[in-house]
Amino acid sequence: MAEKLFMTGSSDATAAIFGAFDVNAKKIEKHFGVSVSNRRVSDDSGDAVVISGENESDVEKAYKVFKYLGRVAGNGEEISDRSVDYIIDVVSDGADEGYDEFEKGVICMTNRGKPIKPRTIGQKKYVEAIKNSTIVFGIGPAGTGKTFLAVAMAVDALRNKRVSRIILTRPAVEAGERLGFLPGDLQSKIDPYLRPLYDALYEMFGAENYQRYIEKNTIEIAPLAYMRGRTLDDSFIILDEAQNTTSEQMKMFLTRLGVNSKAVVTGDPSQTDLPFGKKSGLAIATKILRNIDGITVHNFSKSDVVRHRLVRDIISAYDKYEKDLPQAHDAQSFRRRQVSEK
Repeated sequence: MAEKLFMTGSSDATAAIFGAFDVNAKKIEKHFGVSVSNRRVSDDSGDAVVISGENESDVEKAYKVFKYLGRVAGNGEEISDRSVDYIIDVVSDGADEGYDEFEKGVICMTNRGKPIKPRTIGQKKYVEAIKNSTIVFGIGPAGTGKTFLAVAMAVDALRNKRVSRIILTRPAVEAGERLGFLPGDLQSKIDPYLRPLYDALYEMFGAENYQRYIEKNTIEIAPLAYMRGRTLDDSFIILDEAQNTTSEQMKMFLTRLGVNSKAVVTGDPSQTDLPFGKKSGLAIATKILRNIDGITVHNFSKSDVVRHRLVRDIISAYDKYEKDLPQAHDAQSFRRRQVSEK
């Protein structure tokens, strides 16, 4: 029988780590096949988590999970179901190298004083890539923080005067609804496509500061078509939903880059809304540009999803479904059949 102790230091920290009704401890017990209890060691040493089990390797992995959860609690952060699931996953897969460091890097603070920082190892590598490269492609499924973290990095660069403006853009590609049928003028029709970018900036700056930056043209949010013919100097530029760009649009965007500028391109190749037969500019760009110095292609995985745990399960289910489709019914053929049936 193997046994290991993790010192939590206080009963409050122990309670936070164990979770309401010991839900976190029970989840760890079930996953690793160990027994978990807490013990008061001494007045000086405080509380300890006692982990025991038949398999020494499983006990060691469970110990690591408690150690990482202890650090989250020590930072005064809430331990969510998602964070527990993520830590269990990375420790189980032996992919926790670097976890000790990633949680320390706060990118910036929101308008309400909330720290924004990477929540997974993949997100940490993405943030490091943005720091060190001139152009970064952030590729991955929904919920991995591609856009939000890019906006946070842009805000940090603006606040610290590394750039003089932020430019955010998206291709206005229709996804089942026609722009012409939406009410209002052109700006009103385009706004829904840019709403996720507005939301992220509202959270960073607050409504009043955001509006002031917009009026000064320090922040610009516009459809991709508005980028043509421009040279963007001293700017942090984000192209979101890039899977909906054509190759020509992507080339146009990337060649807008000016002096002292940085660009982040985000997208999910599995969610393209381009017409059948049109190749995604994102897929082409990441294929032909990945070996150029100064350009980084970062691929997120399902384990980087930080939304509700069901989002990760949904992504996995769709991936399996598309993989199991017969060759004659690949993703594009399937999409074409759906369109023809409408």
